[in-house]
Amino acid sequence: MIKALNESVDYLISRGFDKPEIGIILGTGLGQLISEIEVEVEASYNHIPYFPTATVEFHKGKLIFGTLEGKKVVVMQGRFHHYEGYTLRDVTWPVRVMKRLGIKRLLVSNASGSINLDYKKGELMLIDDHLNLLGGSPLAFHGVERLGERFVDMSQPYDVEMNALIEKTAKKHNIKLNKGVYAAVLGPQLETRAEYRMLKILGADAVGMSTVPEIIVANHLEIPVSAISVITDEGDPDNLEPVKVEDIIAMAEKAEPDMITLFKSVVKSL
Repeated sequence: MIKALNESVDYLISRGFDKPEIGIILGTGLGQLISEIEVEVEASYNHIPYFPTATVEFHKGKLIFGTLEGKKVVVMQGRFHHYEGYTLRDVTWPVRVMKRLGIKRLLVSNASGSINLDYKKGELMLIDDHLNLLGGSPLAFHGVERLGERFVDMSQPYDVEMNALIEKTAKKHNIKLNKGVYAAVLGPQLETRAEYRMLKILGADAVGMSTVPEIIVANHLEIPVSAISVITDEGDPDNLEPVKVEDIIAMAEKAEPDMITLFKSVVKSL
């Protein structure tokens, strides 16, 4: 695995990915941040050795390097999911690559459905904690101890300093920012009424199909990380309406400018 990681990293360095300070993972429908970056070079996932390839039609498949608010950043325009048939080790491969490229911080975004019905479509939620309901761990493989501590402490998986900075920025810009627990489920099917009720009992405020594996590996690699969910639909089991993926994407795109404001401000302040 280390040899494969080195090959991924060496390829990107040869392309000009030069010591990024901050890594950013963009979720479903959340690609507008790219227009704010002074792009220096980009690499298609299918050209990077050992990189998975995005199979979801509404996800781009590029790793981008450039400058955002005076900082060198490496950005995933499109992520990978367990439901695509990838292992959790595959899904988190880019985080390990970004660490070896040099990132010191990681920002993650996703689109999610609200379980807490006080959180409405188009609002943002700062993730304070999470539930891993994916049925596995990206650290559950032979030899993981060669890459970091096997038994990773997860008492505070999201960086307190960066989360406080995000909350301060939201207040400054009058952006409605909820705060809560994100549940990661396998998917790709959306939740049933009974599953929404279960998630509420478990303490989730929002649900999605990503993010948690990347957070676990970031903690494994000791990378401070923060994550924001864009609420794209509401999971009210007593009034559940059919949801189309197109509607989720449209809502994510509508709400994304607030997320971009927060990410840009945090990058500038770090």
